[in-house]
Amino acid sequence: MKYGIVLFPSKKLQDIANSYRKRYDPHYALVPPHLTLKSVFEADENKIHDITRELRNIAKQVNPFQLSVYKFSSFSPVNNVIYLKVEPTEELQTLHELMHKGVLEGQPEYAFVPHITIGQKMSDDEHSDVLGQLKMLDIQHEELIDRFHILYQLENGMWTVYETFLLGEDDDC
Repeated sequence: MKYGIVLFPSKKLQDIANSYRKRYDPHYALVPPHLTLKSVFEADENKIHDITRELRNIAKQVNPFQLSVYKFSSFSPVNNVIYLKVEPTEELQTLHELMHKGVLEGQPEYAFVPHITIGQKMSDDEHSDVLGQLKMLDIQHEELIDRFHILYQLENGMWTVYETFLLGEDDDC
């Protein structure tokens, strides 16, 4: 089965992202706006139990943190993806690094650039036009992130939450 590990922003930020994704992201109906911590990977039933155990440990190592979105940007010319740029933080970097160690070992496909995709698979002209318009807009958004999620892909291509992990030390110990 296919899995991925993400942060979901607040409904307010998801609504902002979705106002663009409806038109510019063909994955709009398959997954809510998110920040990817670990790209898609395969795991069977036995392995996913080890992974979720590891993710519980990772969650305890990172405290809740501020997520700050401050502009629209693009991965062009590598690919025509437009996104909300997220301020890199030590916590985000730590989470990303931990998602590629231990039972989750593996090299990420791309360098980690924290972002929330709002448009992809666009023609060069459409990409240039949309990005030009978005760069004129002022976006400033901050919120507290206190959890991350492992998702799995359904047969119809949609993604759904498998388990949620709260950041920080568990007070119930």
